[in-house]
Amino acid sequence: MAGIFKAYDNRRVYPDERNQDTAKRNGNAFVQFLGAKKIAVGRDMRSHSPAVRDAMVEGVTDAGCDVIDIGHATTPMVYFATGFLEVDGSLQVTASHNPGQYNGFKLSREKAIPLSNQTGIEVVEKIVGAKKYITAERKGTVEARPIDEDYLNHVASVAKDIKPMKFVVDSGNGATGWFIERLFEKLPCEMVGLYIEPDGTFPNHEANPLKLDTLVDLQAKVRETGAAAGIAFDGDGDRCAFVDENGDVVPSDLLTALMAQNILPQYPGSAVVFDLRSSWVVPETIKELGGVPLRERVGHSFMKKTLRDHDGCFGGELSGHYYFRENYFADSGFMAMVQVLNILSKYDKPLSELIAPLKKYHATGEINFEVEDKDAKIKELSEIYSDAEVDYLDGITVQYQDWWFNVRPSNTEPLLRMTLEAREGPMMKEKKAELIARIGKPV
Repeated sequence: MAGIFKAYDNRRVYPDERNQDTAKRNGNAFVQFLGAKKIAVGRDMRSHSPAVRDAMVEGVTDAGCDVIDIGHATTPMVYFATGFLEVDGSLQVTASHNPGQYNGFKLSREKAIPLSNQTGIEVVEKIVGAKKYITAERKGTVEARPIDEDYLNHVASVAKDIKPMKFVVDSGNGATGWFIERLFEKLPCEMVGLYIEPDGTFPNHEANPLKLDTLVDLQAKVRETGAAAGIAFDGDGDRCAFVDENGDVVPSDLLTALMAQNILPQYPGSAVVFDLRSSWVVPETIKELGGVPLRERVGHSFMKKTLRDHDGCFGGELSGHYYFRENYFADSGFMAMVQVLNILSKYDKPLSELIAPLKKYHATGEINFEVEDKDAKIKELSEIYSDAEVDYLDGITVQYQDWWFNVRPSNTEPLLRMTLEAREGPMMKEKKAELIARIGKPV
């Protein structure tokens, strides 16, 4: 069982690497680690998720822990349930944006605090690997408790004077499709839906809005319908990507800066967390608003911890995770969408016009490389660029006066990922070519 966990979750191919037996043992180990008496459990739309969920619940209840089963759920709904129901932790059965043959878990402790390799996920792995399975004298109970309406009301509560507008939503056949139409019934907006029906085989496109080719249909539908904007969710609804009224993709780090402009005034002097791949414009904007910019490594568990530790109001990642204080410091694609609706209503300007002033610099976006020895490559880069300001918060970040780059190992795939930004377009292109020549051919 060694190595089944990544930095902050656990996804494997079903049934070869993830099956009912491993699910049962993982559920049991999770309860042992937390000493939990009651947890919440949800599941996504994959065909094998009910079987994985049942086995996992068996392991949990064998350990004497009660289960509140919220049923079909997005991952943010499970985070919400953890805080709202005041349970000791939660397990969401999902493989997020991974293809249909994958399954896994996302684990949280009380108040939706995530488990990561910093906060205990490796201990759960050791318990599973040691085959330490416990059976309590009293078997735990299972209570069905849907929290759909509670969660949708919670999301809708952050809506501020939203004006009627048309909005295109691509659920990618993921878990958001169960709930998105009901959310729009609470908003004064028209929803144009794409691939709303949940289907864990993802028949139309991969539910991963980081991949630009998955946004093509959304872009076309926004242009066709004259919508104010569009949103694409990933498979479990914790990430999202936006396109403006022209169908152009809005970079997530620039949207973090735009949301900060709207959220920070409600929390004067508060911290805003951003991941280290974000544009220089993000911390600059936060400072201009009187906020405290906090730079963090990539990954939802790390972002949430920093946001919570500093009682920050908001956070955003280049990957499309957005975190909110009023949401137990957890991410929610639905809440990010409502915030964009708030912004469009408040300023009464097209999204492209609101984003334009934030396009001060020139970025490559994230570029992936297959590298056999990642540590050696990072060491090599540190030697080549030793005259710069260098840090190792996540991989290596190299900063000069006019440009910077980050190269880091992926937390979820066997890749090195590079992000680069420069003050001028020609320098960005020059340095991009230089780094590619040093790292290898992009994949």
